[in-house]
Amino acid sequence: MTTDLRAAGDACWHSYSSADWGRAIETCKATAVAPDAIYIATQGVVGNVTALKTREGLVVFDTGGVGSAQLIYDTLRAWEQSPIHTVIFTHGHGDHVRGAPLFEAEAKKRGEPPIRFVGHARMTQRFDRYTLTADFVARVNARQFGQPVRKAPPDWRYPDLTYDDRLTLEIGGLTFELHHGLGETDDHTWTFIPQRKLLVSGDFVIWAAPNAGNPQKVQRYSNTWAKALRDMAACGAEVLVPGHGPAVFGADRVAQILADAAEFLETIHNQTVALMNEGKSLDEIVQAVKVPQELLSRPYLQPTYDDPEFLIRNIWRLYGGWWNGDPADLKPAPAAALARELAALAGGAGRLAARASELARSGDLRLAGHLAEFAVQADPANEQAHRVRMEVNRLRVAGERTTMAKGIFGTAARESHAVVDPEGAKLAPRPMLGL
Repeated sequence: MTTDLRAAGDACWHSYSSADWGRAIETCKATAVAPDAIYIATQGVVGNVTALKTREGLVVFDTGGVGSAQLIYDTLRAWEQSPIHTVIFTHGHGDHVRGAPLFEAEAKKRGEPPIRFVGHARMTQRFDRYTLTADFVARVNARQFGQPVRKAPPDWRYPDLTYDDRLTLEIGGLTFELHHGLGETDDHTWTFIPQRKLLVSGDFVIWAAPNAGNPQKVQRYSNTWAKALRDMAACGAEVLVPGHGPAVFGADRVAQILADAAEFLETIHNQTVALMNEGKSLDEIVQAVKVPQELLSRPYLQPTYDDPEFLIRNIWRLYGGWWNGDPADLKPAPAAALARELAALAGGAGRLAARASELARSGDLRLAGHLAEFAVQADPANEQAHRVRMEVNRLRVAGERTTMAKGIFGTAARESHAVVDPEGAKLAPRPMLGL
């Protein structure tokens, strides 16, 4: 049975679940957002694609990921057969750009002119970094999403046309106003098409609390992200296509989702900076910042991907560097040496593990997590310590809402599972984590 994705998206305004939204999409689906304009939503952790028909050909925003590109392309071609004139990258994350080679191959096969690719100037540096750190990035993404390590091929499609701050393109009777903003990435572009009152936000909007704290990735930018959202709101758009999740229809709703997300970021940013100016340590600031729970209750701002606590740490990193204010952490002892000393004081790694288990049963999973790690670091072959570490981290996975935290705790649990039961660990399912 075919789902009306516009109706399903409108319903999300009152109650949103990424799982329900994924089921509504039915693998891959196009929905009209304006005259001669659609967006294509795809299941999984894959960015939305937006396309507009012009007199010179199609203008497409993003191309999906490696595994989704063919579905997206076929969906696009079921809507319109015109040649693709320009692809505008909202940013350089793989789920938004890795479909580019397939799009180019299809254009060549059809005998069409080469597609022009447009992106922010910093995208070239991003792709260079991805190539330089490919093995590291593969491990980080595997841990973040709870999946096996998969190294991305080094065939990043660099943009043909880049810009720094703003760029206006006139294509086939339509105006595309590109704006740069520091947000989830340093190469992010949001675009307003005034003739269609259409705003393509990229991952400035993802139907979750902004991904401004990711603990395993490079710097995020909360305050300038909020500024970009305020600038978008000033355009008066009547439709917004986000990087992930359903399109937002109606000027009032567009204004609200942008204003609420900006306020969320500004609130955490301003509290953190004020406490830094008071001379507080990072630990003190994390405990003191009051996260705006009313905003997090909005269907489009739920903390399901990134954790607000991580935003605080990223703001500290932006302004204060990597040192957390604890003198012992400036030039610390090796983690294993510290763990062995604590184990000796406690009476052995087994005692640390036993105490971690007690704390976990009492509900103090944060402290239990520390002691379980110390136990394993002190005696890496100790099966009791690994069993406790596995159980503590499984409890932490169950108690978390965010993909970021679930991915890291889940990886730790699997590592210890592989020590105590190698064969069973190979057969254990890996739940796909995402937005």
